[in-house]
Amino acid sequence: MSDGILSKAATMEIPISSNGDTSSLPEDDGLEQDLQQVMVSGPNLNETSIVSGGYGGTAEGIIPTSTIKGSGLHPPPPGPPPGGEEVVRGIAVEKFDIVKKWGINTYKCTKQLLSERFGRGSRTVDLELETQIELLRETKRKYESVLHLARALTAHLYSLVQTQHALGDAFADLSQKSPELQEEFGYNAETQKLLCKNGETLLGAVNFFVSSINTLVNKTMEDTLMTVKQYETARLEYDAYRTDLEELSMGPRDAGAVSRLDAAQSQFQSHKDKYEKAPHPHPPVAPQSHREP
Repeated sequence: MSDGILSKAATMEIPISSNGDTSSLPEDDGLEQDLQQVMVSGPNLNETSIVSGGYGGTAEGIIPTSTIKGSGLHPPPPGPPPGGEEVVRGIAVEKFDIVKKWGINTYKCTKQLLSERFGRGSRTVDLELETQIELLRETKRKYESVLHLARALTAHLYSLVQTQHALGDAFADLSQKSPELQEEFGYNAETQKLLCKNGETLLGAVNFFVSSINTLVNKTMEDTLMTVKQYETARLEYDAYRTDLEELSMGPRDAGAVSRLDAAQSQFQSHKDKYEKAPHPHPPVAPQSHREP
């Protein structure tokens, strides 16, 4: 019986209309009663007996558990407090509603996005803002290229300074071990030390330049692009529910359609307010003081 009940429950479908609203499920009192019967049909541990002849045997050989002492049997754990099942059921229903709303919203936004990509849907466009966003992305790509080159320059300068330092030490050592060329080697050693000192100053300036450009690209511009993504999400949701409202407005006006139209109008107004209140991104201005030495 339990196999039939499980197979019946597994093949149930939740019909979803084209507007994303779930229609009422048919009530099946028999199924609910069967499931309740399965849940409560278990044995009561307080009245359990040990049967020597197997399940369904005769009463001979039955030893009541009340006569067993020290057998290790323990009473069942206490059940949930009164009202606990209602609380759990309420939490489950709330989570289901959240998942349902998220699924409907994701479906509508995905449908709108695909319609825009394939040229079959309309989208709300702010020409001035779209131009600024594209300019920001292009500027970020250029600064990323500058950052990559500056990091490469830092690595080369660091290697050059280390080489000059090692070369100066080598000339100083030769000036002490070669008396006939002590003056020449000493002059070369001092020259390399001076170049090394100037190279360290230049390396520090380039490191500051790299740090400033890295902050501009990966912090300032990235934060602005995150605002762009939030704005684009609000715009996509607004267009998705606008398109849904337009489709319902062109459909038949029966009692069910009117209720769905009212719900769609309410959802459209909510997302319209969200879109209008969404933060509009402003491209950051590059700092003028960041100049490569």
